[in-house]
Amino acid sequence: MASGILGQSALSATTLTTVYTVPASTVAVANITVLNRSSASPASVRIALASGATPTDNEYIEYDASIPINGVLERTGIVLNASKRVVVYASTANTSVSVYGLEQSA
Repeated sequence: MASGILGQSALSATTLTTVYTVPASTVAVANITVLNRSSASPASVRIALASGATPTDNEYIEYDASIPINGVLERTGIVLNASKRVVVYASTANTSVSVYGLEQSA
């Protein structure tokens, strides 16, 4: 059973990025933190719990949420089944994502 940091990424602007994928035969309980490192402008972010690298409309849990300068968006207690992905998009490259939590064999 893995625990702690499950995935991290410094995002490229306007690019969908898979930050974490739940391993096969595993269930994960995760927290997602998105940080706007910019001291100049807010960031617009999208977070999806997706089956693939390109989320469908119904897989988003945040869509164009605004994170203020040097601000944080956090979603906690998210339960993910095997093979689900945490996919994140940001309007700016000054954005970091951390996914942390626990994995358990299913």
